[in-house]
Amino acid sequence: MEEITRALNIQLPQGQSAFLWGARKTGKSTYLKKIFPQSLIYDFLKTDLYLEFSKKPSLLREQLLAKDDSIFKYPVILDEVQKVPQILDEVHWLIENKNISFILCGSSARKLKRGQANLLGGRAWRYEMFPLTSEEIKNVDLLRILNHGLIPSHYLQDNPKKSLQAYIQDYLKEEVFEEGLTRNIPAFSRFFDAVGFSHGQLINYANIARECGVGNKTVKEYFQVLTDTLLGIMIPPYKSNQSRHVISKASKFYLFDVGVAGCITKRNLLEEKGEEFGRAFEHFILMELLAHRSYKELDYNIHFYRTKAGAEVDFVLGSGEVAIEIKSSSKIDNKDLRSLKNFQVEFKPKKALLVCNEKEERKHGSIRILPWRQFLSELWMGEIIS
Repeated sequence: MEEITRALNIQLPQGQSAFLWGARKTGKSTYLKKIFPQSLIYDFLKTDLYLEFSKKPSLLREQLLAKDDSIFKYPVILDEVQKVPQILDEVHWLIENKNISFILCGSSARKLKRGQANLLGGRAWRYEMFPLTSEEIKNVDLLRILNHGLIPSHYLQDNPKKSLQAYIQDYLKEEVFEEGLTRNIPAFSRFFDAVGFSHGQLINYANIARECGVGNKTVKEYFQVLTDTLLGIMIPPYKSNQSRHVISKASKFYLFDVGVAGCITKRNLLEEKGEEFGRAFEHFILMELLAHRSYKELDYNIHFYRTKAGAEVDFVLGSGEVAIEIKSSSKIDNKDLRSLKNFQVEFKPKKALLVCNEKEERKHGSIRILPWRQFLSELWMGEIIS
């Protein structure tokens, strides 16, 4: 199995606690065991531990107070902490009174928020684990990424189809239904399928609601469930006061992993061409931007730009400093540059980039036409945005 060094870098001063969020199987537990090998770990996926601490959260305090102080040189790790929300009051007390640091790891803060759990009032830093990135993989294989996705175990398998199907089914069951995040199971299942087919496009709540047999308000709540459980992200439109012809209300939604999106739509890419390849390629580039923004702690905005006439720039970074158009073609012509040119005229970004499948970089006026591998290399080196 390929040895993978993750790009996430958690460095905690003595006494500092942190939350680590991330979708299931993105590698949170493996990562924490690797970088904190001497930490005490409580894994609430273990049924006996979960039941024991759910009945009596004070057991955590009682057990830790009985430990030798030397163990607290390292943070105490509570894995799948959202399953035992009451335990956060004990964590708060131990941080305040015993200066014990914790890493609180989980796949969803939604249950904690809904249950008005103690989120430690800013005493814990926040980190997020994403699926794998190009920065973490040797010998990047584009078709493998788009078909397998970048959840570590799926990417490394030769044939992940059954694992992807099981993942989707288990995620719906465990994260959404068992956690009580929604009550209408058939409607949410239909919604999940609909999301796959409308993925990366302007959200039409009315159409999705009609397909699922629920109201618009319910569909909006379902999207919020997916966002809160880290299964996806909303990308809002780039807005400008001086531009009335720009679409400024409808957002786009992207699932957190390109392989999961492909499994829902039964996509199987055999070659680097076609509409489905283009959609998956765009999704992959977005996932890299999201991970880069988080891991490098840059916190730049990611928007898309689209006019009512149909001109579109896939991603606008920051406050409009960087405009990025994604084209999966291996041969770019002038018509592929029109939207970027229009954006340049109106908003004057510092950088205008067309990321594509061509082999060599070239320039058309002030637009850089970049092979995707070069773009990702420059992104992670801090040359695109910093």
